[in-house]
Amino acid sequence: MDMVFKNDKENTWLENEAGERIAVLNHPEVAPGIVNFAHTIVDGSLRGQGVADKITRAAADRLREEGLKAELTCSYSIKWFAQHPEYKDVLADPGEEDRKAGELAGPACGIRRP
Repeated sequence: MDMVFKNDKENTWLENEAGERIAVLNHPEVAPGIVNFAHTIVDGSLRGQGVADKITRAAADRLREEGLKAELTCSYSIKWFAQHPEYKDVLADPGEEDRKAGELAGPACGIRRP
C-alpha cells in the first residue's frame, strides 16, 4: 500500500481505496503555534506495517516545515518522540515530554488489535 497522508489543521490521516480513514493522528491547536498530539488510531488491518510510526513522522515533519510546536498527550506519541531525539526541536517543552516518557508504561493508545 502506497501511504499518502492527508492533513488538515487538526488531523493527519491515511485513507483506504474507499476514502475511509484507516489511520488518524489527531493534533488540535491548543495555543497559538502549538498543537497537541492527542490520539493516534490505526486500524488493526494495518498491523505490522509501521503505520503509527509513519503517520507520526509525517505530522512531525509538517509541523517542522510550518514552524509549529507540539505537546503530547497520546501515549504512542510520547514514546515515539522519546525514541526519535532528532525531532526534539518540534516539541514545545522537550523536558516535560522526557518526564512523561519516563513515567509512561503499558500499551500505546489507539492501536487497535483484531
